[in-house]
Amino acid sequence: MIQHAPRSANPITRFGGQPIAIAAAALVIVVAGVSSITVWRAYTGSTPETERVVATRQLQARATQASEQLVEKTKGLEATQQESIDQLQMVQDQLQTVRRLLATQQADSKKLSEQVVTLTEAVDGLRQSFASAQASESSAAPGPSRRTNKAKPRANRAANRARAKARG
Repeated sequence: MIQHAPRSANPITRFGGQPIAIAAAALVIVVAGVSSITVWRAYTGSTPETERVVATRQLQARATQASEQLVEKTKGLEATQQESIDQLQMVQDQLQTVRRLLATQQADSKKLSEQVVTLTEAVDGLRQSFASAQASESSAAPGPSRRTNKAKPRANRAANRARAKARG
């Protein structure tokens, strides 16, 4: 004899004798759920997928815009930096020119100082020569008369001119 297993051991038998009816009921519930979600999305006019796509595109657009702004600012900084470098080079060139001019002026000033010293020495020599010439003429001349007093300065001047021409 064939022995039958108890009825409660089989899972299909637990739900009843008609598994097709249960499957059909489950299918109706799933279809009703999907259709209610579709109707709800159509009624509200928003779908999470499109919202996510729109949000993603907006984020991408913002990121692109931000990167473009950064590129523009970087280019502006580069241009400003190049202008600063150019200005600095101009200032350095001007500084070198000023240094050369200053060195030239210092050399000219030194040369002129040396010439002034030479001229001062020459003038001092002429003064000493003139003073000694006057001293020797006044000691060599006997008591001058009135007439010789007037003639003597003229003679001294002529003698001094002759000496200056001889030296020069």
